[in-house]
Amino acid sequence: MEFEFEFSKHAKIMLKERNIAEELVRDTLLTSMFRDIGSDGNIHYFKSVPEYGGKVLRVIVNPNMKPPRIVTVFFDRRKKK
Repeated sequence: MEFEFEFSKHAKIMLKERNIAEELVRDTLLTSMFRDIGSDGNIHYFKSVPEYGGKVLRVIVNPNMKPPRIVTVFFDRRKKK
């Protein structure tokens, strides 16, 4: 499957600040445990990451952009393994 997303400026900053690899984001988007659609229409992708102690990575994507835009990325403390 081809990766057809782009990172927003904010998402790129968050990757650097939070020490999250782009490859981990791609993997989350392609093989997420589950997805949810937020009230704003953005899609939230979730995946437990063993390399980070099983923390759950959340990747939020605006699907209305061409290509879809990754809005932000973070480890979600509210979600469990």
